[in-house]
Amino acid sequence: MFNTKLPTQSELPTSRQLLRSTVIAMGVAAALLVTVVMPSEYAIDPTGVGRVLGLTQMGEMKEVLAEEAAADAAVQPAATPVVKAPAPGQVAPQEQVAAAPVAEPVAEPQQALKTNEMTVTLKPGEATEIKLEMLNTATVSYEWATNGAPVNHDTHGEPYNGPQGYYHSYSKAKQVKGDKGEFTAIFDGTHGWFWRNRSNSDVTITLKTKGEYLSVKRVI
Repeated sequence: MFNTKLPTQSELPTSRQLLRSTVIAMGVAAALLVTVVMPSEYAIDPTGVGRVLGLTQMGEMKEVLAEEAAADAAVQPAATPVVKAPAPGQVAPQEQVAAAPVAEPVAEPQQALKTNEMTVTLKPGEATEIKLEMLNTATVSYEWATNGAPVNHDTHGEPYNGPQGYYHSYSKAKQVKGDKGEFTAIFDGTHGWFWRNRSNSDVTITLKTKGEYLSVKRVI
């Protein structure tokens, strides 16, 4: 065993020294909270030191990513019900139904092609949405481009009276300057484009459409 010599009363710190050390530690912790933790985690920088050190920009990026993640989670498509197939060798029961007379198919009138061009300008952080009213199987070709600054976009559609939060996405991307293509509506409803300007300057978007749609309008 080792015998350790106990400190004498004079070698122990006084109450005043302990208090001073505690105050110094609290001051250092408060300074780190204001200059490091708050800017990097919450983009709150009351002293301006966090922006000089690049910590405030880190906090702002975290806030942007959290907002976009929450927005994506809020509009996830509804789950498609899974139909269980009968086991091998097991025949599904069939219902007896009365035969109905077969009606002759009625040809739907062909929709007239429409052509439109729209221009919108977004400030930093601003979003907009342009929608077409389209019937099932109607087709539209489109092309849009910005004046140079990249934007986030989502091309999607929602059925009339569909489930809350349900939508079908045709294409989506982040930080792009344009897109073009063609899509066919898979249900009666509104179909179109959502853009958000994540840059630090104004951006102008020009959209050109041609196809079988009933109307076009800016909804945001």
